[in-house]
Amino acid sequence: MEIKNAKYEISSAKVSQCPDSNVPEYAFIGRSNVGKSSLINMLTKSRGLAKTSQKPGKTLLINHFRINNGEFYIVDLPGYGYAARGKAQREEFKEMIESYILYREQMVLLFLLIDIRHEPQKIDLQFLEWLGENGVPFAIVFTKSDKLGPMAAQTKVEHYKKVLLEHWEELPPIFVTSAEKSTGRDDLLDYIERINTEMAK
Repeated sequence: MEIKNAKYEISSAKVSQCPDSNVPEYAFIGRSNVGKSSLINMLTKSRGLAKTSQKPGKTLLINHFRINNGEFYIVDLPGYGYAARGKAQREEFKEMIESYILYREQMVLLFLLIDIRHEPQKIDLQFLEWLGENGVPFAIVFTKSDKLGPMAAQTKVEHYKKVLLEHWEELPPIFVTSAEKSTGRDDLLDYIERINTEMAK
């Protein structure tokens, strides 16, 4: 699949404000500063589509981007685990994210982004567990693979799989990406295309 055009549509503070459509949505989420906006820009080949920032916690709303004239949406969700926010705002984010993931019927898949450089983090593992408990369809996307050599990146992925298999009977789809080098772009877009094709049947 090739993304021919990508356009920002709307930012929503509540799920009820999201676009009224029957178009499939692919949502992206991860801890603050995981490289979410950079990955979305890499996939769409639009440098400034999703706003990137050196400061974590930049995405505050549910952002919808219309792809290929409405073939599907890419949805940029706020990052989780940004400790510098006040408790009330963290709770607000949690409610916004959970209500989108659990009740947005148009969402067909959640891409969970994880920085490949780090050991498995408790907050990510808990979030994975929550997704499993709620039967949410998801895939894992490792980001920033350019920061490690190919062998080191593969070792990190294998270690992560081993940790997950302590609690999971089978693993979700896993992708290794780099926004800097466009690594994994074709794999992710082909996966989205396969799901779209299945749904069209």
